[in-house]
Amino acid sequence: MRLLHTMLRVGNLQRSIDFYTQVLGMTLLRTSENPEYKYTLAFVGYGSNPEHAELELTYNWGVDHYELGTAYGHIALAVPDAHAACAKIKAAGGNVTREAGPVKGGSTVIAFVTDPDGYKIELIQRPESA
Repeated sequence: MRLLHTMLRVGNLQRSIDFYTQVLGMTLLRTSENPEYKYTLAFVGYGSNPEHAELELTYNWGVDHYELGTAYGHIALAVPDAHAACAKIKAAGGNVTREAGPVKGGSTVIAFVTDPDGYKIELIQRPESA
């Protein structure tokens, strides 16, 4: 078995595509529409299946926001330098909600970003991810 994708419901598909491609540097891999069931999908990622897991952004026509609930945690991304990633994300208009620094009780450098729908994304500094 392998992880293929994670699906996130979004309130504005283009806004989410712009965030994940322009702010986080992912690529729009493909889109599809299903008029019969009134939804549109956009898959983004740093590569495509099967080598890379993808994010499936689902826009249900006419729904502009969702309650995230308390079960969702975050998506994690490896970055070579969390401080530089935060600066780049801010410069692109992204929302850094926790500046880069050591995780509580440890030494791993992390940061958090929030996407336009409120989903949290953890940046984990791993120099080998360059």
